[in-house]
Amino acid sequence: MEEEVEERLEAGVNAGRRRREMVAAQLSARGIRDERVLSAMRRVPRHLFLAPEQREQAYQDAPIPIGHGQTLSQPYIVAFMTEQLELTGDERVLEIGTGSGYQTAVLAELAREVYTLELLETLSRKARALLVSLGYSNIEFAVGDGRLGWLEAAPFDGVLAAAAAEAVPQALLDQLGEGGRMILPLGEEHQELWFFRRAGPEITSRPLLPVRFVPLMHGNPSHS
Repeated sequence: MEEEVEERLEAGVNAGRRRREMVAAQLSARGIRDERVLSAMRRVPRHLFLAPEQREQAYQDAPIPIGHGQTLSQPYIVAFMTEQLELTGDERVLEIGTGSGYQTAVLAELAREVYTLELLETLSRKARALLVSLGYSNIEFAVGDGRLGWLEAAPFDGVLAAAAAEAVPQALLDQLGEGGRMILPLGEEHQELWFFRRAGPEITSRPLLPVRFVPLMHGNPSHS
C-alpha cells in the first residue's frame, strides 16, 4: 500500500512539473499573457482526461485523439481560445463540444458558471463523471446539437466552440448577452478561428488565426 501511495504521489509531482513546463514553453513563450489562464492550465490535470495509455502524450504540443472521431486540442489552442474570452470570474459561458472535458475544466476554473453541450452521450457521460470526481460544481451538462445552443440558459457572456462550423450558427449569436464574446472555428478544408462580440443589436467579428478542428457535428444526439 505504501508503495502504491508513493507511486501516486510521484506521478502527481511529475504531472505538476510537466504542466509548469508546458505553460512556460508552449503558452507563455508563444504570447499567452493572461495570468488567470496560465494559472488554470497549471492546475488542471490534463493527463486525467486521456486514456491511461495516452497520458505520456498529455503535455505535448499536439492534439490527441479521444475516440469517436474527436480530439483533445493542443494546449496552446486551449489557452489561446480561453484567453480571447476575456474571463474575469463572473461570467456564464457556453461550451459547444464537451469532448474529453479538459477545456470544460479550464473554463470552470475561470468562469462563474459553465454550460457544456455534447452531441455524443458517451463522451458527455464520461466527462461529467470525471469533472464531478475532480470537484467541479459550477458545470451544467447536456446532450444536444451544439448549433442550437442552450436557449433555456441564455444569455451567455461567452461562447466557445471546440469544433468547426461550416457557417456561423445564428442561434449562438442570438444567445450572446450584451458585451458577450464568442470564439468559433469556421470552415471546412481551410479553417480560421473567429472572434465575435455583441454590442446592442450589432455583432462585430474578426479572424484570429488559421486552425484545424474536427467538424461540428449536428443532428440527433447519439446515445451509443
